[in-house]
Amino acid sequence: MFDQPGVGALHVIVHGVVQGVGFRYFVLRRAQPLGLTGWVRNLPDGTVEIRAEGPVSKLQELLAALPYGPYGAHVDRVEHLAAVPTGEFTDFLIR
Repeated sequence: MFDQPGVGALHVIVHGVVQGVGFRYFVLRRAQPLGLTGWVRNLPDGTVEIRAEGPVSKLQELLAALPYGPYGAHVDRVEHLAAVPTGEFTDFLIR
């Protein structure tokens, strides 16, 4: 997924029953302890979008948790792309 170890970035779209079930808080509670920066938000089409930056190993941990989500969520598909880290984020937030 990533070309080299170190710091990376992810852009993720999560499909399924992921709005109204605490999915954004689930992502926040996983991303912050991992030291990741970026954001998570609901999109009008019912999906959840995530932009995360940090150590590649920590990004992989976050990505591995997404198919499970919180109780009540049903994840059908997780689309993800490696991205170029910008360093513009100082925390991980819900938008």
